[in-house]
Amino acid sequence: MGKFTRRAFMVGGAAVGGTLALGVGFLSTIDTSGYDAAIADDGSFALNAWVTIKKDGTIQFAVPRLEMGQGVFTSLPMLLAEELEVDLSADNVSVVHPQENLPVYANFAMMLRKHPEQFSGAGDWLGKKMFGLMGLAGTGGSTSIVDAYTPLRKAGAIAREMLISAAAKQWGIAKSDCFAENGQVVSRLSDDKLSYGDLAEAVSKETPDENVRLKPKKDFKLVGKPQKRVDIPSKVNGTAKFGVDVVTDDMLFGTVMQSPVFGGVVKSINDTEALKLKGVKKVVNLGDAVGVIADSYYKAKKALDYLDVEFDDSAVTKLNSDDVSRMLREAIETGEEHEFVHEGDVEAASNGQETIEAYYEVPYLAHATMEPINATACVDGDKVEIWSGNQMPANMESVPKDVVNAKAVTPHIMYAGGGFGRRVEKDAETYAVKMAAAMPGVPVKVIYSREEDMQHDVYRPAAAARLKAVLGSDGYPDVLDTKVGLQPIMPSFSKRNLPFEIAGLSEASNMEGLQHSKYEVPNRRLKNSIIETNVPVGFWRSVSHTHNAFFLEGFVDELAHKAGHDPFEYRQHLLQGHKRLSALLAELKKQADWGKPVPKGKGRGIAVHESFLSYVGEVFDISLSEDGEVTVDKVTCVVDCGSVVNPDTVKAQMESGIIFGLSAALFGEITLDDGAVEQTNFTDYEMVKMRHAPEISVTIMENDELPGGVGEPGTPPVYPALANAIFAAGGKRIRSMPITKHGYSSI
Repeated sequence: MGKFTRRAFMVGGAAVGGTLALGVGFLSTIDTSGYDAAIADDGSFALNAWVTIKKDGTIQFAVPRLEMGQGVFTSLPMLLAEELEVDLSADNVSVVHPQENLPVYANFAMMLRKHPEQFSGAGDWLGKKMFGLMGLAGTGGSTSIVDAYTPLRKAGAIAREMLISAAAKQWGIAKSDCFAENGQVVSRLSDDKLSYGDLAEAVSKETPDENVRLKPKKDFKLVGKPQKRVDIPSKVNGTAKFGVDVVTDDMLFGTVMQSPVFGGVVKSINDTEALKLKGVKKVVNLGDAVGVIADSYYKAKKALDYLDVEFDDSAVTKLNSDDVSRMLREAIETGEEHEFVHEGDVEAASNGQETIEAYYEVPYLAHATMEPINATACVDGDKVEIWSGNQMPANMESVPKDVVNAKAVTPHIMYAGGGFGRRVEKDAETYAVKMAAAMPGVPVKVIYSREEDMQHDVYRPAAAARLKAVLGSDGYPDVLDTKVGLQPIMPSFSKRNLPFEIAGLSEASNMEGLQHSKYEVPNRRLKNSIIETNVPVGFWRSVSHTHNAFFLEGFVDELAHKAGHDPFEYRQHLLQGHKRLSALLAELKKQADWGKPVPKGKGRGIAVHESFLSYVGEVFDISLSEDGEVTVDKVTCVVDCGSVVNPDTVKAQMESGIIFGLSAALFGEITLDDGAVEQTNFTDYEMVKMRHAPEISVTIMENDELPGGVGEPGTPPVYPALANAIFAAGGKRIRSMPITKHGYSSI
């Protein structure tokens, strides 16, 4: 399909590392538009890279983003169906993950960090070609709709016009005498109709017109209106296939035991007793872990108990959680620093003035995806077949090439039961390929136990911040001086997943949510300092926004109370120069009934935050008992995510993000003892249960702005809104999480 397929020129690490020189002429051959029609190998007709009509007349939409519960299998096809004039709920319409990683499927918005509508110039052109060449069809950063909003509508509209053109030729009439409706082209002259299936072969000869006109918003039939999720029926009736559901003939099962201390390696294995167990096939030294292969997962897991394994962690620093806290504080006080923002004259404005200062801290957090981490592989000579739900499908091709020098890789992208950034890693795929290589020709499905996942995750980093402010005579800040200390993600992530390492001190992602704060403060400084540990850290839902929103919104609340202002009015004043945030706050005030007296034993807290091109404000209403039990009664959420595709998805993502953040705020903490994670399962790393779940009200702002993300922005306001509500109820300021650190509980 298209002018250039990635399979024809798989680029390895050299290209990523910048050592591969590619000419402009070559790059221009890489198809990053995907609008051409083609006849596929199986005889299906591809109207373009996203829409295929099969011989039986079914229409298939290809969604190159991983469906991991966030609803992309509905919202992305809605964009295509809207312009293509197809009923998404029709029986002949289906949605699949494309198994071929075409350049056009790269997530350009995630890589170039802007809307596709804003792409311009040679830099963006080169970026699209290179990221397409690398096959970076990633799912993350709340970018699926941001990346797809215009390109997929355009793809649908181009295909529609090609179908109309093909029908007009068949009837011998003008295109203007035809229109598309419900998967058919209709003649205005005779009322004759041709289905898209009837036209599929003819349309493959049509030339796409990239200047096609898109529908005006007022004509939308699907976009902007609630649509039922296309993936839900199969998930309800059990026919949906997640990675953990993969079953093949003669399959074996594997599980792993990794070094308890991060960075440790296998020193010795005595597998005599384990291999005596019925069904156990092999024990594999994986370098930093030991794998067991058996004819069932249960037997593989049981065999771990019969292994005598010694890990060598002598060269590794064995940290405790107190060590990490000390390192963060030292980094803020004396560490090497990078300055991201310096507006006004912080020193002069602070000189001789009363300074308000606070220190905030958050711990490591696990992802704890509901579907256990898993991957399945079959190695047969230099051919590898692999099954996984990975947020970066390129991993499914690169791992077999790197690990067993595979010449041909057949990937199968599966549903994922939660990702949150955990499934962008490739550790499970690596173990699966290594273990499958030990059983040539036999598929091996590797599953992490919950304990193994909990103790060998890639964690949301621990972080801390010292914030200082000087208030003017009106009570609003003249100075805001912030320094953050953290273990940056990118050095850790790049070391595991990329052929080069990214430095951390000046990495902009460290300052997400702080660097471009919309609060109007005349003298503002923002710096960070980093720590280095052997704890693997990675992307977690909303990444640095989670802790930076807590630091800023908690401190702003402190300033409001110090100044004697209402916390809502205080924010409204500081954001009065920002039209969208001001409108959002006004709506939040109305929806939350802010200003209504709160009874004794109750508290109300507010937080507002911008992330992933969207704005979210939340008000938490809580009850606080005399013995410190916190009940979150209600969360009022208002989101401005620009143009909305599926309102049901937006609401679901806000609710999900709030529950996800609430789990972390109430209970979440990964602690270290002598270099190993102490938590083992949901018994000591709790999630919000039905009895903890508050009433959640979500209001979506309506406007015509370009769409923003929705998967992550619901999470960052949770920490500060809850902490501010607890302060309002009981007068105790919470500057570290979870709240259990401060004697509170949620039973």
